[in-house]
Amino acid sequence: MTKKRDDIETVEKLKEAKAKILKEVEKVIVGQKQVIEELLISLLANGHCLIVGVPGLAKTLLINTLSNVLSLSFNRIQFTPDLMPSDITGTDIIEEDKKTGGRKFRFVKGPIFANIILADEINRTPPKTQAALLQAMQEYKVTAGGVTYSLDLPFFVLATQNPIELEGTYPLPEAQLDRFMFNTYIDYPSPEEEEEIVSTTTSAYEASLKRVLNAEEIIELQRLVRRVPVADYMVQYAVNMVRMTRPKNDTAPKFINDWVSWGAGPRASQYLILGSKTRAIFDGRYTPTPDDINAVAKSVLRHRIVTNFNAEADGIGTVEIVEKLLEEMKKKK
Repeated sequence: MTKKRDDIETVEKLKEAKAKILKEVEKVIVGQKQVIEELLISLLANGHCLIVGVPGLAKTLLINTLSNVLSLSFNRIQFTPDLMPSDITGTDIIEEDKKTGGRKFRFVKGPIFANIILADEINRTPPKTQAALLQAMQEYKVTAGGVTYSLDLPFFVLATQNPIELEGTYPLPEAQLDRFMFNTYIDYPSPEEEEEIVSTTTSAYEASLKRVLNAEEIIELQRLVRRVPVADYMVQYAVNMVRMTRPKNDTAPKFINDWVSWGAGPRASQYLILGSKTRAIFDGRYTPTPDDINAVAKSVLRHRIVTNFNAEADGIGTVEIVEKLLEEMKKKK
């Protein structure tokens, strides 16, 4: 009973903390409220986020600002064609022991040893180097030289992709894409927002950021998300939605069979539930509703659906498919 009361108090504190975080981030970032909320949901749900947007939309600045407000360590890794796995994870170096005169190996940690990792333009490096992130994202561990090292928690990977200039890039394999909870799009700002951006960034204005949460509080909130109760019908709703994305499935609508080669896997159902739970407690509610699942569905599903030639010929992308799927789900309510 005491634990339940503590959880209720924590939910109230989280709602207040969210407002404070948004207030602090808005000192530096103009607009992009939905993007910021999705980053926070992904962090508290223990997920990772793939951000897609053209250059110059403050992706790096946003992530750096968020790490400052949350008192988390931050490293940026610029992915290039010549980047090696050891450049990310770290490497063993030979070191001489001055006392004995002998030599021994010492592991030098790579930039992945931080709470928030910005994998900038992740699709510009070969698959071998992209795969260096896989174990870290899934197990929160790094293996080098036969020794396994634990990463600092919370651990959160934010990868960026540029949707233009695709020459010389290496598309992320499906297994790597599936590791990301959300695929978040950053769009151009509105005219009013762009005027504010230009006005503040060309003046002497410097934002003074206040710390809102720390690593220990974030880890406790991640545990709280897991304890949020979910009704059976909510789990069924999420599973039905994901199963409908799979062609040749009994529940798949005609447009799925026409346009989709491969649908989403079980990890999508898990992230729909985790995302809906986090969104609910952000709003001060103690259990999610189907509206919460619908709100996170685009970001969870659009990178997990593989379209076929028919969709390409019809000019249909995964976002349009998810939107039609949400319409189908409303009909079944």
